[in-house]
Amino acid sequence: MYDEWNYQIRIYLTEEAADIARADPDNVAIRPIREILDRHGATMKSQFDAFAEYVAEAEREGVEGFPLYKWTRLTIDDPAKRAKHIKSFAIHVDGSPVYAKPVADALEADLRPLEGGTLITGLSRHDTNPANNMPVPAHLR
Repeated sequence: MYDEWNYQIRIYLTEEAADIARADPDNVAIRPIREILDRHGATMKSQFDAFAEYVAEAEREGVEGFPLYKWTRLTIDDPAKRAKHIKSFAIHVDGSPVYAKPVADALEADLRPLEGGTLITGLSRHDTNPANNMPVPAHLR
């Protein structure tokens, strides 16, 4: 039996591949990634772009309803963190940012051979277990 947590696979792209993926996700240069994602009903989303969208929505709607606004705003405004998150892509499956262990296992197995090549510099797995996720400090909420 699988544990109760859901998972997310993240891939870390080269600077060039990240620029292409953000601007033109169907570009032939990143086709190997696209083919794997298509087989799994998956898409990839730049962590930086997701953070920027969250900040923009919070600023449009009122930051009071967005508990991670301060932390996210500081993250996207920090040049070092910006550079890191622009190359980090969360994999969403069937529109969901987290998914069951067997889905994550299969996706990771298919992406792992691309790691260390010309597109993917790294790959990580994250879970929804609160014990494995650092809380945002109270002063940044």
